[in-house]
Amino acid sequence: MIDNNDIIKTPWDSRAFGVDTYEILKVSEEVLDKIQTVPGHFTVKVDPLSSKQLLHEHGFYYSDTLIEPYCSRERFVFHAHDSVSISAVAGIEELLDICHGAFEHGRYHRDFNIKKEMADLRYDNWLRDLHASGNCLALHYEGALAGFFGINKGKIVLHALAEKFKGKGLAKYFWSIACKKLFEKGYEELSSSVSACNVAVLNLYASLGFKFRNPCDIYHRMNS
Repeated sequence: MIDNNDIIKTPWDSRAFGVDTYEILKVSEEVLDKIQTVPGHFTVKVDPLSSKQLLHEHGFYYSDTLIEPYCSRERFVFHAHDSVSISAVAGIEELLDICHGAFEHGRYHRDFNIKKEMADLRYDNWLRDLHASGNCLALHYEGALAGFFGINKGKIVLHALAEKFKGKGLAKYFWSIACKKLFEKGYEELSSSVSACNVAVLNLYASLGFKFRNPCDIYHRMNS
């Protein structure tokens, strides 16, 4: 039996992948030995400077490195654009059209044990949950739906632009108006989580006054 202080189930992932999924909270030889015969997909987050020898010895493989952008109200740099607006209302199907396949930098898209369509479904499900709970802002350009901004209190958890709005230098204006909206709600600090390989989004956050902290390496293991 695995102690709940050592490992937790992640049902939001198992819903997409069709297998039991877990996150390991405490890395030790005892815990890693216990999961050897437990079917499912396992995630562990570790300090980038820590030794990964024990993980490699127990069949874990590198998936991603995440870093946390964060910004205070005082440090926030706003970029205005007359054609950019935001609303709290948009149809979920329109948003899913933008979301589906948009997260190629995600750790599950880079995990060779997870099929791409399952990784896409994970983000689609996440967007559905955010939309149903009223935690999704719609981004517009000249009145047309251009993207979405998923939030959990002061944390920016999921965001994407429609393909036709990418590569036009518009992202900083969309992100500006969304972050401004959150600061107006009373949050003193905003934060997010970004793959360290997603340089475009890291530069985007930097242009808004965000700094970076708390890097962590993500390792996965799949047991059949």
